[in-house]
Amino acid sequence: MHPILFRLPLPWVGEVPIYTWGVMLGISLIVGWYLTLGLAERDGLPREMLANCYVITALAALLGARLLFVATNPILPEEYASEATSWEKIRSIFEVRSGGMVAYGGFLGGLAASWGYLRWKKFPIVPWADVGVPSVALGFFFTRLGCYFYGCDFGERLSETAPGWLRRIGTFPHWPEGTVQGGEGAEAWVRHVDMGWVAPDAPASLPVHPTQLYEAGVGLALFFFLLWLRKRQTFRGQLFVSFTFLYGFARFCLEFVRDDVQRGDVPPALPAHVLFPIAFAVFGGAFAFGIAPAIRSSALRLGAQIAFVLPVVVSFVMLRPAEFVASQPAKLSTSQLIGLLSAAVAAWGFSVFWKNAEKSPAGGMAPIVWEGAEKEAGEEESGHGDSATATDSATDSDSDSATDSESATETETKTETPSEEPAPKPRKKKKKKVSS
Repeated sequence: MHPILFRLPLPWVGEVPIYTWGVMLGISLIVGWYLTLGLAERDGLPREMLANCYVITALAALLGARLLFVATNPILPEEYASEATSWEKIRSIFEVRSGGMVAYGGFLGGLAASWGYLRWKKFPIVPWADVGVPSVALGFFFTRLGCYFYGCDFGERLSETAPGWLRRIGTFPHWPEGTVQGGEGAEAWVRHVDMGWVAPDAPASLPVHPTQLYEAGVGLALFFFLLWLRKRQTFRGQLFVSFTFLYGFARFCLEFVRDDVQRGDVPPALPAHVLFPIAFAVFGGAFAFGIAPAIRSSALRLGAQIAFVLPVVVSFVMLRPAEFVASQPAKLSTSQLIGLLSAAVAAWGFSVFWKNAEKSPAGGMAPIVWEGAEKEAGEEESGHGDSATATDSATDSDSDSATDSESATETETKTETPSEEPAPKPRKKKKKKVSS
């Protein structure tokens, strides 16, 4: 693990730590820039407008990710230093060097900002969402690698039967004090010390699920899936709603093995063997009625529907208490709730887009026509029209001038050259009679 990639010496400031997570975030933004604009250019979308939209979306995503973390983990008054000023308390809300961002907050914040900007520009958001969502998937891959290097977002303890390689990569160390801001060890180590599972002088935490790498793998798999689906896309919005549904389901499942306490939870509190089967039933129903009808093969469609019903049964069997006695109440985490709701909405959107494409197959992937483009095209056509009119007028004038010139030339020719008349026949001279 390398929470700090290197330290940058600056005059009058000293050594500034460059966190690996921040570097991975920067890489994801740069790669996403070129990927998104490249796909937009291939689709014939306005590059300059979408470049501006990308910047706005990225900034809003960072803000949304931080605000959702603060909302789910409010800083209590007693947690501030006694000498902290009001400005320092406000500034702490936006202090991300010590961690504290929620991926779904970034997703929702970026989506809201791009919708607002494109609505102002009178450009449809669906084409933008399709070209932008592969970058989101790839961004999850890079940033979750950064989370692993930093040690946040770790999972629950691994069992003794877990593979040795998994136990090795799931062990997080105790750093020397002052290594990073806000702690003296990886979060898993701090958590295990607080729980009394390891001694304060332990060199490392117990082996845990490296959920950061699990989600990085999900992001990379979704990225390649979206590139594959893009070549087979039949309607606008297909990539975006497919990603939203699949990521929501994957994130919901991964939350089961997360153990970091800074995730927040939402009511209601229900027995686990009731709450989670209901949630999986929502996923299954959304898929069965929203997405599955688009699968052409009846056998494949039936298999997919069954696959999304299985989690309902499995979760009930695994979580039900012995002899159905009252079980410990459970709540959904913030990300689980957002994932569940966003997946349901995405399945509904998929159904709407797909049905419209079925009614008009040619219009499913028709070229994008937007009001701004029509206006620009109209102005351009008007400009060409005025130019053509001026050219025609000039041509007519030249034509008239040429006609007048020809008329004048003919007149001069008639004046200078006598008209050709038939020459008179010569008269024969009569011979005079000479008298002899």
